[in-house]
Amino acid sequence: MQIPFFDIKRQYAEIAEEVEQKVLAVMQGAQYIEGNPVRELEERLADYLGVKYVITCGNGTDALRIALKACGVVQGDEVITTAFTFFATAEAIAQIGAVPVFAEIREDTLNLDPERIEEKITSRTKAILPVHIFGMPADMDAIHAIAKRHHLIVIEDACQAIGAGYKGKKAGTLGAVGCFSFYPTKNLGAFGDGGAMVTNEAWIAEACRAYKTHGSGKVGSKTYGRIHHLEEKDLLEENAASQGFYDPYKYYNYLIGDNSRLDTIQAAVLCAKLDRLEQWNQRRQEIARQYREHLKELPIKLVQKEESGYGSCHHQYAVLAEDKKALAEYLQENGIGTGAFYPIPLHLQKAFAYLNYSEGDLPVTEKVCRQSVCLPVFPELEDREVAYIIEKIINYYAKH
Repeated sequence: MQIPFFDIKRQYAEIAEEVEQKVLAVMQGAQYIEGNPVRELEERLADYLGVKYVITCGNGTDALRIALKACGVVQGDEVITTAFTFFATAEAIAQIGAVPVFAEIREDTLNLDPERIEEKITSRTKAILPVHIFGMPADMDAIHAIAKRHHLIVIEDACQAIGAGYKGKKAGTLGAVGCFSFYPTKNLGAFGDGGAMVTNEAWIAEACRAYKTHGSGKVGSKTYGRIHHLEEKDLLEENAASQGFYDPYKYYNYLIGDNSRLDTIQAAVLCAKLDRLEQWNQRRQEIARQYREHLKELPIKLVQKEESGYGSCHHQYAVLAEDKKALAEYLQENGIGTGAFYPIPLHLQKAFAYLNYSEGDLPVTEKVCRQSVCLPVFPELEDREVAYIIEKIINYYAKH
């Protein structure tokens, strides 16, 4: 039996007719940038997540960078985050001239360890950026308590966690702003890149919209005024209202921003998928339940277990294995794809050598990187395939 680690084609076969109709409608309507499906997606995501504002953008990396800027993080500020995550988390911090500061993770959750955050706080610390890794929410109550004591802002990297729950709320809605990615392999994936920022704060939403569009127009003017403590007024009143493709406001720039917009076609695809997200996440949870039930007696460590108040959306299903390489090779030989997230922790990446971290600085993070193996968990997996994966893992440990 051949079981890929992830199979986008299976999902496409399920939704092909509806998606193709929506994409064709976009092409016929010729609103390729910021068309109606973009507004529809923002409204529907706001309703689904239970937030006031959703601001779509080009990708998850842009979402992180724009959110940091919108929250006032500037060059020289320090942002505490995890080294067990995709590069973009810390890359976004560094791109705006701020300094990523890596704190230790918990081995049982793979998320930031709140007990190890405060030791990293200095007079330059501006924000904490927790990552809900693999779809498991971080301990947001503890993180918020630390942030409140030290007057820090909390920005969530929820790029892997759309639909995950935390004590009655959705991941990504628990901080000042949350960031999402719609990369094709995500639980809610586009047919290309896409991202979003979500918040309940009007000023953050306004700043995100300004920074994602070259710092221009009315939102740029208002954000500039707020940053520089100027009297609020519309400097653009003399301009005629926009007509068609021509928007006079876009030529007034107040901030150095980005060009980061979600294509209308991608928004249409995501609108088609959004109705199925809960169903897909429930299937991921069922697959994870089967893994937990049948692998619990084996000499591998099951992590990110379901706890009261936490609801993982299982973007990935990770186990820790001391014999990671041999296990992955055995599964590959038996037709089962696996993922190795993440082989090198961020504090040891060449790109961050200037931060002067050394091996041994974050021992739990480094151990998890050496041992983590991710099993197939995409929602189109059939029960017989899940059973086959479990069988092969049991057989491996019976032989070893």
